[in-house]
Amino acid sequence: MPIPTTGRRGPAFALALLMATPQLLHAEPVQTAAGVTEVSSAARVAVMDVAAIDSLSALGVTLVGAPAKLYVDYLADVAAETPDMGTLFEPDLEALAAADPDLIIVGGRSVAQKEALAQVAPVIDMSIGTDVLADTRARLAAYGALFGKAGRAAELDADLDARLARLAEAGKGKGSGLVVLTNGPKMSAYGKGSRFGWIFDAAGLTEAAPGLKVDTHGAAISHEFIAEANPDWLFVIDRGAAVGDSGASAQATLDTPLVAGTRAWTAGQVVYLDPTPLYIAGGGYTAMTRAVDQLTEALSR
Repeated sequence: MPIPTTGRRGPAFALALLMATPQLLHAEPVQTAAGVTEVSSAARVAVMDVAAIDSLSALGVTLVGAPAKLYVDYLADVAAETPDMGTLFEPDLEALAAADPDLIIVGGRSVAQKEALAQVAPVIDMSIGTDVLADTRARLAAYGALFGKAGRAAELDADLDARLARLAEAGKGKGSGLVVLTNGPKMSAYGKGSRFGWIFDAAGLTEAAPGLKVDTHGAAISHEFIAEANPDWLFVIDRGAAVGDSGASAQATLDTPLVAGTRAWTAGQVVYLDPTPLYIAGGGYTAMTRAVDQLTEALSR
């Protein structure tokens, strides 16, 4: 969407004022997904990534703009109290210019809009890569340094570390696992090195199906595949439920004789992970602590 160029007091005027105003704060080196970037000011930040908003909310950072829909329940107050900047895929450049940010954070689904957003203010990419746990902690530390919340970031990191230790203990000797994402009747599996591969490392489980192709969308699988893998634990993420689709649920998709014959199913070890935080906000602090706690509870039975 082009930014209007008429009207002295409209969004274009705010944009011109922003471009003409010198940055007064010292440059801060920030570790981003694209490497170290110097940020001159972060006094007014707009964020177009749910994982970043998740971690910034945990740190107590106030935003001047965010997407209209954040999906996860624990960010409902942030969504209600923060000015609407459009969507992750279609940011509202007029609203952003009017919000007058001195920094915009993108990540994951909004990275494709980085060039357009750079018309309004400096942009940094804080995407979460496939090494999800490491990136979660790296982004938390970076936000702590950038927003003067280093002490709080260290506390949150120590808390996550303690939760991970409990998960590792709960997962000892629990055998093999398979992580499956359903999307209506379609299914894909994720192994080590993928966006959900951290589950194996954190819980200490072996892969029931090693060597899966590492891909953002996972490896397409069938009910026969799950039966042949025969995992001790089946961890399920329902994409449809995460984004509010009305298609077949994960339970309905998996409820077949082939899957019912697996060790996981017969032992009652099919774990339906809370899908929205994990799929939408994966790598955000609260999303990760919730997932870790759910895994710990399941494996502690």
